Amino acid sequence: MGALDGRVAIITGAGRGIGREHALLFASEGAKIVVNDLGGAIDGSGDDRSPAEQVVDEIKGMGGDAIANADNVADWEGGKRLIDSAVEAFGDLHVLVNNAGILRDRVLINMTEDEWDSVIHVHLKGHFVPTRHAAAYWREQSKAGKEVKASVINTSSTSGLLGNPGQANYGAAKAGIAAFTIITAQELTRYGVRVNAIAPAARTRMTENTPGLSDVVKAPESGAFDVWDPANISPLVAYLATAGCPATGKVFFVQGGTIRLFQPWTMADTIDQPDRWTVAQLETEMEKLGVAAS
Repeated sequence: MGALDGRVAIITGAGRGIGREHALLFASEGAKIVVNDLGGAIDGSGDDRSPAEQVVDEIKGMGGDAIANADNVADWEGGKRLIDSAVEAFGDLHVLVNNAGILRDRVLINMTEDEWDSVIHVHLKGHFVPTRHAAAYWREQSKAGKEVKASVINTSSTSGLLGNPGQANYGAAKAGIAAFTIITAQELTRYGVRVNAIAPAARTRMTENTPGLSDVVKAPESGAFDVWDPANISPLVAYLATAGCPATGKVFFVQGGTIRLFQPWTMADTIDQPDRWTVAQLETEMEKLGVAAS
């Protein structure tokens, strides 16, 4: 018996990297998989369907059940077709893993409008569209009296939650995904849907092309545990996808054998008075909030 027996899962961006590892582990745990991937390059260009089809072949070779899907997750009609493909192929949908993404790194002063728009589009809208259509499906099931035990797992990043120079577009999208996760978890719980997110650290096409990370993420030459192996990420995602997992509205960092819970934006130190502040007062009192005096 696998942890995901009987579960139907859609995994976006599952033709390579972390998404591929998710698909293979989910299948080994008994889930039926829709492997979604446009097959594009790291910057989002191109359209090669073979990566998704290759993963489907791997799953079927393991004795699992999967279909390939090449719809654009950031396209409204494409996202609807993606959700429908799972229901049509397997009769239901229980899990949506939003994993697809691209990189177009550039420092702000050199970033073009297209480099900003394309990254926000693929990541942020690419999470919204499939989740919106899946949520509508689950709401209708709930209204019809069916017990829904659904799970959405989104993909954020430390670039958005902690910051990383050269990735204002990517980081803004990933921070937005974390907020999207918390809000949709609050909204969808009434329909039996849990929503969580991960911020993974692993060796992928993206991290191998991120300045300062290309050498860090290399596999160890010895037999040491490879903390950058993308397969390390998938067990947490599979756990979050199980029918009995209670977690919702959470964002987890995961790398190697380490899992950490992110704390959302929280109000900390305070200055207060029973009247409106003056600029002169703030020049002194803001030191209490960590703002060094000039």
